[in-house]
Amino acid sequence: MGQKVHPIGFRLGVIRTWDAKWYAEKKDYAHLLQKDLKLRQIIENKCLAGGVARVEIERPGNETSVTIYAARPGILIGRGGQNVESLRTALEKINGEQLRLTIREVEMPQLQACLVAQNIAQRIQDGIAYRRVIRQAAWRTLDAGAKGVKIKCSGRLGGAEIARSEGTRQGQMPLHTLRADISYGVAEAHIAMGRIGVKVWIYRGNIIPERRHIGVTAETGEASESS
Repeated sequence: MGQKVHPIGFRLGVIRTWDAKWYAEKKDYAHLLQKDLKLRQIIENKCLAGGVARVEIERPGNETSVTIYAARPGILIGRGGQNVESLRTALEKINGEQLRLTIREVEMPQLQACLVAQNIAQRIQDGIAYRRVIRQAAWRTLDAGAKGVKIKCSGRLGGAEIARSEGTRQGQMPLHTLRADISYGVAEAHIAMGRIGVKVWIYRGNIIPERRHIGVTAETGEASESS
């Protein structure tokens, strides 16, 4: 049985930060975590057409701030802000208190693995041949400036009786390099034969962490830090 490390979790604290930014005592942690999961579930169900790439939840003090990064923010906002108000009401009902909701646009949707995976899953659901969908998605991602892409589809592909996995890999994919900016996303296509799982890895280049030099001041003998 293969044992693999999640590409995003592997880089947390090195070149990536957390999508949930809050701290709680032991007695409140489980309660707030369940709230986070319910908030994300509502956003996923209500914002399918908006192309949600990432959701950040912060709890500074006693308030809750939710930031949604979407490929089509206009759909989420709606005419006159009607959709965003409906979404805020549903989130506040789960959260139990007022919530600050912010929607931001994703600049390059072709370089967001979760959006690419969602697009592939949607096209497979529409009945387009999976090999063609995978090939076209890989080309578009590389044309957008990615240095490498890996796509894997698993399930009863093409209506086969036995499930299998197929995919493609083009360009570089340094999964073991911590400074490599790897975008990773998962989606599911629901077809008559069952579910088709889609996984996408996109290598967008390296992020070099800022170096810090620690020296000793001659006069005081104290350590000083410089970048």
